[in-house]
Amino acid sequence: MSVNSDKPDRWKADIAQSVDLYNNWFIRFAPKAYRDTRAETTKTVESALKLTAHLTDISPSVLQRHPSILPMLRMATAPPIARDRLIGLTGVSPNLVKGMEIDKRIPPRMTAVLVEAELEKIGQMIKRLADKDIFPWLENGSKPTKAEIHRAATIVADRLCGAVADPIIRNAQERRQLAAIRQWLEQRGYSYIRIGGGLKFDQMKPGTFSFRVNLPVKLAGGTTSIKIPIDVAVMPLRSEIGELPLLIEAKSAGDFTNTNKRRKEEATKVAQLRNNYGSAVRFILFLCGYFDSGYLGYAAAEGLDWVWEHRINDLAEFGL
Repeated sequence: MSVNSDKPDRWKADIAQSVDLYNNWFIRFAPKAYRDTRAETTKTVESALKLTAHLTDISPSVLQRHPSILPMLRMATAPPIARDRLIGLTGVSPNLVKGMEIDKRIPPRMTAVLVEAELEKIGQMIKRLADKDIFPWLENGSKPTKAEIHRAATIVADRLCGAVADPIIRNAQERRQLAAIRQWLEQRGYSYIRIGGGLKFDQMKPGTFSFRVNLPVKLAGGTTSIKIPIDVAVMPLRSEIGELPLLIEAKSAGDFTNTNKRRKEEATKVAQLRNNYGSAVRFILFLCGYFDSGYLGYAAAEGLDWVWEHRINDLAEFGL
């Protein structure tokens, strides 16, 4: 039995309420989430500046010992440069730059001679493009004051956070959504458990729930196995032996464009789950924000149902 997917007559009103809820949250809490992240990032940048003697030593040895500082160095230039732009300007191996930024290490298969030469190119380019307006000591040769270092770190941190503003907001919204689900469940007698240590999702006891559960599935052909992340797994209080938990995917969006670009993801995920665990798999969406009729219609056509956050009590209609 469907709860929301078969009621298109109320989609328009729900979309409007969901957009209002997201916008109100964004105005009240997103700036704080951004500021908190920027404050933490500022501390990280200050530490990175110290490692480079405040940008006066960007030698291969420093970069080799501390590869993770490269994103900060890219944001310390005028103008700030993207990862691919740095690769293009220096002509260094993309694997080196991506290894330093993503894996936080120098690719182990690169020879020591090549690493030395490539890191030298990176260091020289950063020195050449360093933003003298925020690092004045690079131009006048003076020793930077504590205030100058903090000011520069704040600017660089702002640039770093600006480059990843959407993930910062998305992560804060996800935490809020999961907190709302947890509060709703606990008020109704459910208990949180952690999946792992031998406990599998299909062994959950009635009246328990867990967050960020990884479900193993085999892809078509049965030769490759992957793990599908699920935000929430809930075993209903009145569930029977052998019953699977209700799986919930928390979704939020700050605009209509991205949701329609990514609307196939949930359909693919639930298809993989049903192929592995049978048609008894129950998978629903927990929505907040910009999800229009196009998105909802696609989800409904793929057999997906949902609960709007502004009407969280609809969770009870899924047997909770």
